[in-house]
Amino acid sequence: MARIFSESLDRSVSEFAVPYPLRWKSRVCALVGLCGLLLLVVIFATTRGSASIPFATCLNALLSRLPFLHIASSCSEIFSMIVLDIRLPRILLAGLVGAALSVAGATYQGLFRNPLADPYLLGVASGAGLGATVAFLVPFALSWMRFGAIPLFAFVGGMGAVAIVYSVAHVGKTLPATTLILAGVALAAFLSSVTSYLMTTCNEELHGIVFWLLGGLSLTKWPEVWIVFPCVIIGIAVIYFYARPLNVMQLGEEQAQQLGINVEKVKLILLSAATLITSAAVCFTGLIGFVGIIVPHAVRLIWGPDHRFLLPLSALVGAIFLILADTLAHTLLQPTEIPVGVITAFCGAPFFLYLLRKRKGFASF
Repeated sequence: MARIFSESLDRSVSEFAVPYPLRWKSRVCALVGLCGLLLLVVIFATTRGSASIPFATCLNALLSRLPFLHIASSCSEIFSMIVLDIRLPRILLAGLVGAALSVAGATYQGLFRNPLADPYLLGVASGAGLGATVAFLVPFALSWMRFGAIPLFAFVGGMGAVAIVYSVAHVGKTLPATTLILAGVALAAFLSSVTSYLMTTCNEELHGIVFWLLGGLSLTKWPEVWIVFPCVIIGIAVIYFYARPLNVMQLGEEQAQQLGINVEKVKLILLSAATLITSAAVCFTGLIGFVGIIVPHAVRLIWGPDHRFLLPLSALVGAIFLILADTLAHTLLQPTEIPVGVITAFCGAPFFLYLLRKRKGFASF
């Protein structure tokens, strides 16, 4: 029985790979190449800012902090502080957020078999936005682990919104995808209306609320990275563990059930993991749009829809994309900083339209 189930899984995966001539070796090479590109992008991003630092100096500062290498730092103390304490945590958080949103988007698109699904489909964005807005308007000071109340309220708001959607859409022991999406859209509209009303009642807090809703990483420090890192890594690992069942579910829930997949259990686990990494990503950075819907599609159009490769490739491409977008956001109009969500939409849309034109449509689900 186990052998039959394994063969059925392999056949289902091969069906998705048929339209794409790229074999697994090519995808492995793509993974290795993107890892190398990510390292280069990280080092390049450390050179850009209000103070221009040479590439070799940044590389030396980064290598001097790696264990077991014993490389002496040749850069000044000021440059080392700028690279390691100011720029590097911001770059790493941008990479984590880009990877989280991309993987969550790929998970939702595969789970619902809907090309328009994104990480904010079930109300995470509206819930986090409402939580952050309430935190801005609280008349007394609040703190959480040396942070303000905004990250905590945003995280709780995002997780709470999805929990409400799940409880509303759950029917007996099943979770209809259509009902789940409709409940998410309805709750998102309601929470967004409450946020809009609260914004009309505030005065000096309005600028901070608007900037948070547009997304930004300007105040990133190492503590934010250490909090987001385990949530994102654990969530992505859980999602990748269910990559093969997610491939089989592309055939339909009934056929996946016949092949031995516990569809409702897989749904619950994937929704929980995707919601966790999305809420962790937005609680410190605000609502960064466009990454979770475009990056998975671009990866699927280039390398195919097999989630065993789609998920890690999306994580790498999303991290590279958001690091470059954030670098452009804070260097394009210095000393003014553009919200990174504006950059992601402005730069990502033309590239994605080019891919659609070249491939003549969406990749199959």
